Amino acid sequence: MSKKGLVLLNMGAARSKEELYEFLINMFNDKNILTMKSDFIRSNLASYISKSRLDEAWGNYEAIGGKSPLHDITDSLVSKLQEKLPEYFITTAMRYTKPFASTAVSQLKQANIKDVILLPLYPQYSTTTTKSSVEDFIDAANNQFNITTIENFYKNDSLNTIICDEIIDNIDTQDDINLIFSAHGLPQKIVDNGDPYQVQTQEHVELIKEKLSQKGAKFKSISLAYQSKVGPMQWLEPSLDDALKKFKDEKTLIYPISFMIENSETDFELSIEYEEIAKELGINQYKVCSCPNDKDNVINMIAKVISE
Repeated sequence: MSKKGLVLLNMGAARSKEELYEFLINMFNDKNILTMKSDFIRSNLASYISKSRLDEAWGNYEAIGGKSPLHDITDSLVSKLQEKLPEYFITTAMRYTKPFASTAVSQLKQANIKDVILLPLYPQYSTTTTKSSVEDFIDAANNQFNITTIENFYKNDSLNTIICDEIIDNIDTQDDINLIFSAHGLPQKIVDNGDPYQVQTQEHVELIKEKLSQKGAKFKSISLAYQSKVGPMQWLEPSLDDALKKFKDEKTLIYPISFMIENSETDFELSIEYEEIAKELGINQYKVCSCPNDKDNVINMIAKVISE
């Protein structure tokens, strides 16, 4: 029986200033991110935005050691999955930095793989993440494989148990904690055009709230907010900045609900930038939970998901 392929899809991340520029230029050249019809306009705007943001963005990376943790954790995840699932050939494809989908395609061809499962590591579906990564791989594959895609796994009970256990592990007492699920933001116009991300994120929060209740966990409040707004346009609300303003003299716990693996938005934005905001607002306690990453129960969850 021939092996199947399993490809983990993600956005990618920077490990140097040069790679950060590559990330930015590729991201803003993505038609799912900048949605104007003209490729020429998009390309020029992508170049302008990337150059103007590079130095400031690199300063953020320097604050977390000069690279995102995403690649190292992903490599560990692939290794653990390969040990767990020897009947699969497991690799990864990043959207905006190496290794790209073309590299994964070459690896799969060399291994004589015909049937491929794509697992986008985005629990909730968005045109800017899931759709973009899947389309990118399908274009690179050029009809050479039988492809199955696993999407919308935010409903997965094992994942939500992992999330609940992480949250509970980060609290000493419960009744005085304000739990905030922080989701990556999107421009409102993308949602208005039919992107299901906001609805799925809200559904995900409700599923986790229910499971926390079943586990006997109680909080002063549980809410959803959105991080990473850039530019002047309207984004999903409430922003995390505004949400934190409610909790002066109180305790907060942040869970990064959009991410399966740590990255600059968890290690810098949530753990450094927003912590400084929380201190300025007079919040007594500000803590950030870890993403699922490469924990053993994540390996078991993925093994179960792909076999269903």
